[in-house]
Amino acid sequence: MNGFLPVSKADMKECGWEQLDFVFVSGDAYVDHPSFGPAIICRILEHHGYKVGIIPQPDWHSTRDFNRLGKPRLGFLVSAGNMDSQLNKYTAAKKVRHDDAYSPGGRSGYRPERATLVYCARIRELYPDVPLIIGGIEASLRRFAHYDYWSDTVRRSILADSQADLLIYGMGERAVLEIAADLQQGVDVKNIQDVAGTCYRVPNMDYVWNHLPLPSFADVKTNKQAYADAFKLEYLEQDPFRGRRLAQQNDDWCIVQNPPAKPLDEAGMDEVYDLPYMRAWHPMYDKDGGIPAFKEVKFSLVSQRGCFGGCNFCAIISHEGRIIQRRSHRSILREAKILTQMPDFKGYIHDVGGPTANFRRPSCDKQMQFGTCRGKPCLSPIPCKNLIVDHSDYIQLLRELRSLPGVKKVFVRSGIRFDYLMLAHDNFLEELCKYHVSGQLKIAPEHIADRVTYTMGKSNRKVYLAFVKRFEAVNKKLGKKQYLVPYFMSSHPGCKLSDAVELAEFIHEMGYHPQQVQDFIPTPGTLSTCMWYTGINPLTGETVYCAKSYEDKLMQRALMQYWLPKNHAIVRKALHLAHREDLIGFGPKCLVRPPQRKKVQK
Repeated sequence: MNGFLPVSKADMKECGWEQLDFVFVSGDAYVDHPSFGPAIICRILEHHGYKVGIIPQPDWHSTRDFNRLGKPRLGFLVSAGNMDSQLNKYTAAKKVRHDDAYSPGGRSGYRPERATLVYCARIRELYPDVPLIIGGIEASLRRFAHYDYWSDTVRRSILADSQADLLIYGMGERAVLEIAADLQQGVDVKNIQDVAGTCYRVPNMDYVWNHLPLPSFADVKTNKQAYADAFKLEYLEQDPFRGRRLAQQNDDWCIVQNPPAKPLDEAGMDEVYDLPYMRAWHPMYDKDGGIPAFKEVKFSLVSQRGCFGGCNFCAIISHEGRIIQRRSHRSILREAKILTQMPDFKGYIHDVGGPTANFRRPSCDKQMQFGTCRGKPCLSPIPCKNLIVDHSDYIQLLRELRSLPGVKKVFVRSGIRFDYLMLAHDNFLEELCKYHVSGQLKIAPEHIADRVTYTMGKSNRKVYLAFVKRFEAVNKKLGKKQYLVPYFMSSHPGCKLSDAVELAEFIHEMGYHPQQVQDFIPTPGTLSTCMWYTGINPLTGETVYCAKSYEDKLMQRALMQYWLPKNHAIVRKALHLAHREDLIGFGPKCLVRPPQRKKVQK
């Protein structure tokens, strides 16, 4: 066999296997690389002695593809892929995307909407009694009753709708191995109810012990305050050390969430990333030109997981968690050496990082024993007094990587938290600019209006400007001409038209011309989505303004690219509505010129 996991009966026969233990059904194409969740879960099961095969992007119009590998002995595992299938298909304006980076040739159409539900329905048609376990980002962030932007409704837990027996949320290595061990011992899947990082279903709360009840689906779908209350409790209990069991009635089913799985220690992280990945897409995609998403990560290194940055629009808190889990230098260097031996390696490691590149340690030392503080942010908008700011390990790792034979340059392209960097008393920024930036450094202030950055959970304009000043000073000292490429977001909860105008003024003053702007998308499971749907900040009870109409969102987005001729008319309208006509004219601070008068024909 070619080293990949079986994708057909012929592959199984070549392995000498008549039946698999687990069949993994994935909404993504099969890429055997540790940046792809299905590959990690399949390889960790294989490493522990289970026979695993994968059915990538099955044709969901019938059951035929789902029977490609036969009936598994222990169960089916189902994931929509590395993205929520609705987000994968639709833009913020709910228009169909024409590309899909996780599909052959980057073409869309290889997966259904709400892929987890569709795949589970087909599997249940074939095998009503085989254990069925769902996971991945789609299942993880839809585990309780949740607002769905694309249907503009509150939907039930995906576990209640999918016919699955168990849901694994977060990073699932620990949970899937524990479930596999129970199934191997003959435990009925309906009795597996004590695995951390999982949700299970029972008829009602009489079947649950030692739990905190959430407002029911019936309540949250009709009462926005109840929705905010439910989200607050979910959010605050999202901790593997102090989190408590939660339960929510979803019509005929009560969904029970066990506390999150404990974070992996360094040895556990090394085990996951040292597995024998092929580091390639399956050869069946060669004829299509491969899988675009893989090209982005092929020569990159994952060095850690988790993020304590606290961005309210980000799903990482609810999926990977706030506690940083890191690999050892030894493991990362081993992988880097593998990259240098690949035939198309040109000497450039494209990235070393995680959700946030310069978070290589927990924000404080007590977290691995007591967990994170309930309701207290670590970094933003105001840094905790116990925050430990330390780049020393990351600096040393980058030095070791760039000294490897065959490595010409090591880039850092994961997000850099400039507010964390500004708290440091080290030479990290100088080393970054000297060795690891190639002309441009991408960063994400997201906004600069105080009201908006507060609602986002981001640092403010003052911190960003201080970073810009330091970045410019460091590059001047190094004799380099390097530039910042900032990312900004429009229509985030809390952003009024006046705030959007303030951002446009700032972009103008700084001389920025963002080529891409992100309109806020209310994806399931984030604090910002809760605010967008309810108009309430669930953590504070404050009322939050949200731009929801098409025109409001269009104006905010257009203001960020005010210089484009196609945006001039809508920008002028926005400035009139904001009573900022002073920005329409020919002066140095003006964003747009007045409309040209049409010449009258004589």
